[in-house]
Amino acid sequence: MTDNPGDERPTLLLLDGHSLAFRAFYALPAQNFSTTGGQYTNAVYGFLGMFLGLMENERPTHVAAAFDLSGPTFREKDLPEYKAQRPPAPEEFRGQVELIQEALQALGIRTLTKESYEADDIIATLSCRGSEAGMRTVICTGDRDSLQLVNDDVTVLYTLRGVSELDRFTPARVEEKYGVTPTQYPDLASLRGDTSDNMPGVPGVGPKTAQKWISKYGSLDAVIDHLDDFGGKVGESLRENIDNVILARKVTEMVRDLDLGDLGGDAGPLAALRPAAVDATEASELFDTLQFGANLRNRTFRVLGIEFEDGTTTELTVDDVPEGKLATWLAARAGFKAGRNPGDAAVNRPLVLEVSGDGAPFGGRADQLVLLDPVAGDDGALHAVQVDLDDQAPKDEKVLLEYLADVSAAKWMHDSKRGWHMLHGSGVELDGVEHDTALAAYLLRPDVRSTGLADVLQRHVGHELPEEASTAVRAQAVLELVESLTGELAGIGAMELYLDLEVPLATVLARMESHGIEVDRPALQELSDNYADRIAEEVTAARELAGDESLNLSSPKQLQKVLFEDFGLPTTKKTKTGYSTAAGELEKLTAQTGHPFLGHLMAHREYQKMKTTIDGLIEATSDDGRIHTTFNQRGAATGRLSSAEPNLQNIPVRTEAGRHIRGAFRVGSGYTTLLTADYSQIEMRVMAHLSRDPGLIEAYRNGEDLHNYVGSRVFDVPVDEVTPELRRRVKAMSYGLVYGLSAFGLSQQLNIAAGEAKTIMDTYFERFGGVKRYLDEVVEQARKDGYTETLYGRRRYLPELNSTNRVARENAERAALNAPIQGTAADIIKRAMLRVEREMTRRGMRSRVLLQVHDELVVEVVDGELEEMTALLQEQMDGAAELRVPLDVSTGTGENWEAAGH
Repeated sequence: MTDNPGDERPTLLLLDGHSLAFRAFYALPAQNFSTTGGQYTNAVYGFLGMFLGLMENERPTHVAAAFDLSGPTFREKDLPEYKAQRPPAPEEFRGQVELIQEALQALGIRTLTKESYEADDIIATLSCRGSEAGMRTVICTGDRDSLQLVNDDVTVLYTLRGVSELDRFTPARVEEKYGVTPTQYPDLASLRGDTSDNMPGVPGVGPKTAQKWISKYGSLDAVIDHLDDFGGKVGESLRENIDNVILARKVTEMVRDLDLGDLGGDAGPLAALRPAAVDATEASELFDTLQFGANLRNRTFRVLGIEFEDGTTTELTVDDVPEGKLATWLAARAGFKAGRNPGDAAVNRPLVLEVSGDGAPFGGRADQLVLLDPVAGDDGALHAVQVDLDDQAPKDEKVLLEYLADVSAAKWMHDSKRGWHMLHGSGVELDGVEHDTALAAYLLRPDVRSTGLADVLQRHVGHELPEEASTAVRAQAVLELVESLTGELAGIGAMELYLDLEVPLATVLARMESHGIEVDRPALQELSDNYADRIAEEVTAARELAGDESLNLSSPKQLQKVLFEDFGLPTTKKTKTGYSTAAGELEKLTAQTGHPFLGHLMAHREYQKMKTTIDGLIEATSDDGRIHTTFNQRGAATGRLSSAEPNLQNIPVRTEAGRHIRGAFRVGSGYTTLLTADYSQIEMRVMAHLSRDPGLIEAYRNGEDLHNYVGSRVFDVPVDEVTPELRRRVKAMSYGLVYGLSAFGLSQQLNIAAGEAKTIMDTYFERFGGVKRYLDEVVEQARKDGYTETLYGRRRYLPELNSTNRVARENAERAALNAPIQGTAADIIKRAMLRVEREMTRRGMRSRVLLQVHDELVVEVVDGELEEMTALLQEQMDGAAELRVPLDVSTGTGENWEAAGH
């Protein structure tokens, strides 16, 4: 959008960096935008979105972003109180301006600063130089002082709200809005004052009066020449404050002739401000580092015209295989012989497998697949075969099913779990996956959320996958990634973790998802109805206390009025929308006041939360009466599995509600019982191993109750005199240390004085010095290396450990404490799952593993296998790791999940 659509002059776009960054920061909630290392990125995201909109609408030929420096400017020398009232930037904002600058530079945009001057002065200078060069200039800012620059060549886009609504100021618009010309605007501002810059103006003189004076006399100088013409209190106020007005006018005037160096050269005026060529791979890495999704990156590439290099130049031939000749092709390309025995030697060559179809993971089906030979033929081309699953000759179908199910016939895939489900939906079994490039990409960049084939190809190979790429072309992309990613994995020592753990686990998880677990849907519905009744009771009781029959307990605004105005309760933390009604704040308020209304409110929230969980389970129950959760293998940077649709990890373990919910998960038809097995205190055992603390190791080796043992040492009492309260305190601290818990955090959690919490923690570290030493060393080592590592080589990269942003740095430090311990525990349970599955397969057992939740496995057992299955679980889980302390595996059985608990 230009002011004159026929204006074909070069366009200079100038961005007021800090101003736009602050607008973006306040437009987007910080808590929704952060890296897993703790760096907030909402200002960066919003700034880039605004920048792209300007690039689309204004089509500039030249672009620059000006930023303020942290030191004082010449204006503070003249007016020390200039901007002095401005509060420090929020902690969440810290570090984001630097990221914005890095992002702009990576996208070919010049950023400029000038010591002792503001971004305004850089913008004013560049706008003048643009006009001299015959350009039209567009300035985007949230600073109204820039309106003095507006003329026929210069337009100011003033941010009104958020990062999308702009007011386009031309000379006519300035006069319409303020009743003065752009040249007169600083005179108006000096009289009116500007609280944002700490310039009070003339007391008693508002915008209308100031505008009337400037319009009448033409300028501030002329007003000063006629000071005696102004009568009454206003005239007296003007004369008393005229020195301040003159000084304000001086600091408001922008510098238009800064020395910014040579921005032109032989290529023409301001040629250095033409956007530079962008390396697509480096730009893509930027979005990965910031952990932004593919949408913003794709938009950026489209708007800025960034293109990856062309794809591989190796020719791809899709062979025309005659009907009934698929076996011949497989024999020639993979060495696969139809009718082979499972015990025969492994097939001698892998093939890339790419599946296409509808839906995933459940209810989907594959309609086509491509098998690609990774070794080029004598003609120098790669050869593939395309198979339509709905249109096969019986002979071809038979050999294809044999090949796909053969565990020794190696396949290379991207997202093999999804492919497994799609083939399974078409009645085809898949085994023998050797490479999964989605998992390889995850291990290399565990904090990056996007692991789609196109994203990974761009990130690691550096070229684009066409949007409508054929299945064969996608298979070729998988081949390129196998060749690229395996080298990267080998470089960080992660091949064993990849090949022996993550890749085979994907197939195990796919089978578990397919099995699902049976639920008693009527029991869940009855439980939901019961919670609905409880919710209604709490609403009624709360409304009676508040004296308001229409009170909405889910409305923060209504709650603020009831709590802090009607009841006059102590106010909580102040937010943009009033005093906080967040759960944590209300819990403190409840403990402080004991007000009965808060009891009903908190109960209402808890019951509503449980009803939502239960209703989600009911909705997720399939037609077969079973819930098929999805295990996300690539969701957590630490390596832990997560569960979704529905999330079975958010079912409370020790509450009444949790017990009722777990009781609705039951053994299915054809099976006799559920069997559960879990690790006791796995993270604390890992802590003992990694820290080598003699006390912890002794406790576990002697079979002591850890928390009673630690409580005895910390509180200096015999083990049999450790009370439940002392045990609770020690348990909270022991587990809290794994997550970087501070003394203040411990005091909040235990509701004790901060000093008392510090004493407990200090005593703990005195008694268990190995833990203190480990916690200190693991953070410092991670700071040097840039990553943490589990016992099995799983890395988590934490660049924020060296951040100047305190919040991000402290979050990263907590992650550095937690990742090796939680990650090692995750690796151990994964190793256990593989060991269990392989041993069950070797023995030909018909029982099946259904769930992995936290550190627990849930198995559905057929008649006659319970004793053998119990022993198998204990043996294989116990043997999953060799630690300095023993692993402790507990088992239980029952007709439902709750009864099988232990």
